[in-house]
Amino acid sequence: MIKKRYLLTPGPTPIPPEVNLLMAEPILHHRSPQFQEILRKVLEGIKRVLKTKNDVLIFASSGTGAMEAVVANLVSPQEKVIVIRGGKFGERWAEICATYGAKVIPIDVPWGKAVEAEEVERSLDTTDSVKAVFATLCETSTGTVTDIRRLAETTRKKEVLLVVDAISGLCADNLETDNWGVDVVVAGSQKGLMLPPGLAFVSMSKKAWALSKHTSSSYYFDFKKYQHLLSKPDTPFTPPISLIIGLERALSLIEEEGLENVLSRHRYLANAVREGIKAMGLELFSTCPSNALTAVISPSGISSTELIRIMRDKFGIWIANGQGKMKGKIFRIAHLGYMDRFDVIVALSALEMSLREMGYKIELGKGVGTAERILGGENAQG
Repeated sequence: MIKKRYLLTPGPTPIPPEVNLLMAEPILHHRSPQFQEILRKVLEGIKRVLKTKNDVLIFASSGTGAMEAVVANLVSPQEKVIVIRGGKFGERWAEICATYGAKVIPIDVPWGKAVEAEEVERSLDTTDSVKAVFATLCETSTGTVTDIRRLAETTRKKEVLLVVDAISGLCADNLETDNWGVDVVVAGSQKGLMLPPGLAFVSMSKKAWALSKHTSSSYYFDFKKYQHLLSKPDTPFTPPISLIIGLERALSLIEEEGLENVLSRHRYLANAVREGIKAMGLELFSTCPSNALTAVISPSGISSTELIRIMRDKFGIWIANGQGKMKGKIFRIAHLGYMDRFDVIVALSALEMSLREMGYKIELGKGVGTAERILGGENAQG
């Protein structure tokens, strides 16, 4: 039997066919005027998506590489940093900072909960000489969104940087980099930007440049090497040429739809998935869910690991397991990037059939019907 594959993981996400086709064309030389023109358009386009006029640096790496690059360029050994740890990726910020010798002051948040800005303010008030606060827009491991606007209101009052991992949240959860006063934003290619993994981005405010280290702890990720070439534009090392070419097209698709419409689409799909999940009698894991993905508590007696295997191997639907201590206990359905209403309908349908096969008592079509009423209602997006 023919079986199509539907990718509903929170990274990598599906890639538009026209982007794939463009990346398959003969490669350009990265020091040619033709490529530099593409790079110029990409740098301008990514600024619009990040809602910033700040410098944006582009790297050949995963998002984690850009996270490490930020620490290598901003934080010196023994400097104090506050890190919000509310999931696997908040923990990753802390691990990277510790690797570079920083004194990490953690704010531990229960998985599935969002940090309160007041907690960050109290930590700043009781700790001297904090260099930066590290936060995560969308904590992918829990499906939780952080109120970055409130955090920025707190950090703007002080000589402290706000550094945000927006790798999963970009294009799904609103981020007003300049308007809110976010100093550093990290993003990656394989999420809302609808590309394969391999590209990462860092935006730097004037405040961030002023407080950055004189000498980077990294040779390859030395921000000043990249900043020096922005005016050409050029890169200090060989970039992933085909990915950047694909990004130009992906950014144009976002602009054709309109960024606010892209954000609205993600809210719309997220709402349909959540309501469908609740109609099945299932419980959401996050109390403050992101529009990038939905994390769901696996029913009693049902391992999310086995559920994911059945959905993948029998129905061709790829969703994600829990991470760390939540592996086997929750599953995560993405509605991120190149997705529309029928992607989530297919996912919910496969979820119902898989749960029923595992012995969970469910009326087939209950969750799907709820989602269809939202997706096909009067306010449905065309």
